[in-house]
Amino acid sequence: MTHPAVNSLATYGLFAAWALHDAEELATGPRWIRENLPVLRERFPDAPESLWGLMESVDEREFAVAVGAMATIVGAAAVAGRRSGGRSGFYQGALGGFGLHGLVHLGQAAAFRGYTPDSATSALLVVPFTLWARGRLRRAGVLRPTRPRDVLTGLATAAAATVVSHAVARGLTGAPPFLNTFMRGRTLRT
Repeated sequence: MTHPAVNSLATYGLFAAWALHDAEELATGPRWIRENLPVLRERFPDAPESLWGLMESVDEREFAVAVGAMATIVGAAAVAGRRSGGRSGFYQGALGGFGLHGLVHLGQAAAFRGYTPDSATSALLVVPFTLWARGRLRRAGVLRPTRPRDVLTGLATAAAATVVSHAVARGLTGAPPFLNTFMRGRTLRT
């Protein structure tokens, strides 16, 4: 039975908040990267060349397909949350990862000292929604305690979901595999 504190807004709201957040990224991401890559290279000269090559290799089509793949992951987490009354570990992990990834976007904007894709909705929607939804879960008595390793797991899971989404997108759009792009220009040392 679903607790009244864990309603559809707290569970399906994860997908809605994510969709609004990624709409900002779709609207601004690839263009922002193209326009700001020279500034990023200059400001962060110690970053590996493979990172810049990877950023340059993502086009609008691949980016849009990757967002669609991520929609499947986030949507499944929201449904699991609703069906379990907020108890699902998958839902709670996705919710935590969503909030943490919003903080990463805010950190990126701070490091860049200006706007970066997703920083507006991270501040106005992602972090506030995550805190609100976690509060609903806490009041319902279904929020699992968060340990330091859960934070690391949440960030790692969000990163893995991003890599999987881009791998799916590269497969569907015919772009070179992620690892090929990342390894371009690198030599393996034995």
